[in-house]
Amino acid sequence: MKREIYLQMKTLTEAKAIFLDRFSEGYALEHETIPVDESTGRVTAKPIMARLSSPNYHASAMDGIAVRAEDTFGTTIDRPKQLRIGKDAFFVNTGDVLPRGTNAVIMIEHVQIIDEGTVEIESAAYPWQYVRKVGEDMVATELILPQNYKITPFDIGALLSGGIFEVAVKRKPRVVIIPTGSELIPHQDLPPYGPSPGQVIESNSFVLKELINVCGGEPVYHPIVPDIYDQILHAVEKAVEEDNDLVLVCAGSSAGSEDYSYRVIHHLGEVLVHGVTIMPGKPTVLGVVREKPIIGIPGYPVSAILAFEQFAQPLIYQMLGIREPRRSRIEVVPTHKIASRLGLEEFVRVKLGKVEDRIVATPLPRGAGSITTLTEADGIIRIPNHVEGIKNGEKVEAELLKDPQDILDTIVVVGSHDNTLDVLANQIRLHDHNVRLSSSNVGSLGGLIAIKNGNCHMAGSHLLDPETGTYNIPYIQRYLPDVRVKLVHLVDREQGLIVPRGNPKGISSIKDLTRDDITFINRQRGSGTRVLLDYHLKRLNINPESITGYDSEEFTHMSVAVSVLSGAADTGLGIYAAAKALDLEFIPLITEEYDLVIPERFFNEHKVQLVLEVIRSEEFKRLVETMGGYDTSRTGTIVATI
Repeated sequence: MKREIYLQMKTLTEAKAIFLDRFSEGYALEHETIPVDESTGRVTAKPIMARLSSPNYHASAMDGIAVRAEDTFGTTIDRPKQLRIGKDAFFVNTGDVLPRGTNAVIMIEHVQIIDEGTVEIESAAYPWQYVRKVGEDMVATELILPQNYKITPFDIGALLSGGIFEVAVKRKPRVVIIPTGSELIPHQDLPPYGPSPGQVIESNSFVLKELINVCGGEPVYHPIVPDIYDQILHAVEKAVEEDNDLVLVCAGSSAGSEDYSYRVIHHLGEVLVHGVTIMPGKPTVLGVVREKPIIGIPGYPVSAILAFEQFAQPLIYQMLGIREPRRSRIEVVPTHKIASRLGLEEFVRVKLGKVEDRIVATPLPRGAGSITTLTEADGIIRIPNHVEGIKNGEKVEAELLKDPQDILDTIVVVGSHDNTLDVLANQIRLHDHNVRLSSSNVGSLGGLIAIKNGNCHMAGSHLLDPETGTYNIPYIQRYLPDVRVKLVHLVDREQGLIVPRGNPKGISSIKDLTRDDITFINRQRGSGTRVLLDYHLKRLNINPESITGYDSEEFTHMSVAVSVLSGAADTGLGIYAAAKALDLEFIPLITEEYDLVIPERFFNEHKVQLVLEVIRSEEFKRLVETMGGYDTSRTGTIVATI
């Protein structure tokens, strides 16, 4: 099947002008309102946890060939390597299940096809290159939305992906949504055991429905259409013939061999734009069929949302003859440098919070498939296509996705990841619904640096000093010599090796990590868990280079547990609560201290005192204890003033 490559992409400004100007006249809509039954605008009555991990299989993130990365090592432009299709390499499209035995994808642009059974590459792949691993977006049992939370259109996608289902309709301009993809499964048809490998819960159409409602339109849902050209062609042709005003074809707009939107629009009418220089959202297709607008919406959730907001949303308001509302903007300072590619206008999702006299912005993961980055985001920073990125400390504007007052009432926590922070976030909302907690996982050392730079109210830390055997204090003295802080104990927790149920490889200690048949998954540099591991390796005189997977990093305990659950690793170092949450086994190694480092200048603020009140409450301690692997006997104690 021929791949449609973007040859003449347009900038966002050019694409909007071409598309909206084409339909600036000629629409006279009757205004009619019907009752709606939607969750958008409703408030959660309890914390909502993900029931399912997403994605639930290792998926190709690019069109290309799937390979075993180790088979490509040593390949260079001077030493190209030929691979046999069906044995050493397998053709895959974006979203395909990774074939058994492979662990990396090479982009089709970097593959030279020699003949029917042979391809050639000129550079090596690294493990998990261009692969969306199981649980990359969300992990079962993780908090999606807290209690007393007003659901937004973005949250619908996150809730559906996590197994929470709500729908809604509202009549005005009729907008047909045609989801395409042979891998999609309606949530109504989901079996009790969840989706099978290769299946994806169809959620984009439900997100688009809510966005259409907010704009004042009426969403019209079309059943899922498989990746069969004639069926997609028929669905689009029928939608155009009926009394509809706008057609959205979901997915099928990229450059893969099964992406049909461009071909369908080109066959039935006129393609106005194929590809827009924005990220996420580049594969968007804009066209007209029988004088009706049609949009090829990208398949990744964040891309789908951004494409809708930039093209469908203004068109619906234009049809209604009313002004499109604009988001509030606010000046923010990123907590670290944000790199960006020249030639693409990038939409970076960020968490925001006021720390002293400035609003700090912490970037969220930038994958277009991670709907939770919009659920968690407070704002969006737009990086122009002529700029390579944003410097550390540079003031920029952010579009607000939340109420500005929410930003002012946010407790910004940066540092080590721990599952108790989810419990803390929800309990804070119960004690004071005006206050919320925003946590970013950058490792214990990263948390101390954030305090030093004035980018947070407190940091989570569990840094073990090998020389003294004490936690956190030596590091605080070393990295924060000019900052007065109070060290508040949150929990004692069990750290150990997480292994699959039944421990099939018979792992019993850190010494086993050097075995040839063991693949390890590590935490990122600067994390307390990484420091703990290195301490034990040094004590046992083990060279890190002897451990397969030592350089493979994850940023949370739950991500480590998912790597073990999915088979990407045989073991990883983490907390007992993460192993228990995913029904994995745990080999305890040490009980460690996890503390909150709080600058004295913030200590008496209402938000900080609320945190102390909550963690000292019996309800918080009870909830933490039920997760397993925690001791709360010293929770809330001021360990030291430094």
